[in-house]
Amino acid sequence: MMKKLTNALIVTVSSAAGLFALAMAVPGSAQTSALAMLSGLTKGEWTITFRDGTPSRQICVRDGTEFIQLQHTAQTCSRFVIEDNATEVTVQYTCRGNGYGRTTVRRETGALVQIDTQGIVDGRPFDLSAEARRTGSC
Repeated sequence: MMKKLTNALIVTVSSAAGLFALAMAVPGSAQTSALAMLSGLTKGEWTITFRDGTPSRQICVRDGTEFIQLQHTAQTCSRFVIEDNATEVTVQYTCRGNGYGRTTVRRETGALVQIDTQGIVDGRPFDLSAEARRTGSC
């Protein structure tokens, strides 16, 4: 009886460990596919027009992820995908020692997106809304 109980416990623990490993593997693959919407955007130079009157900015889009960290452009930040569908991606990111942000990019066409981003940079809050259009080659 004790041997059967021990074997059952080992099977239960190993099954739980397997499920945990599977659960940990899924977010990584989900995050890769989430960014697939962005990688489907037309490559090239894009002009970002901010709705609050901030001067427009040109960026070179290689894979679409350039839209995620508009206020933390030159920083390596950890990212977590919140929402993933064919027309919209929401990503929350943390830049160790320099704030964080949450950005939603909504695709209208392969050459037009709407961007909403909020967060903290250099100890100050930001809240920006913008439209980005492909305007040429890089």
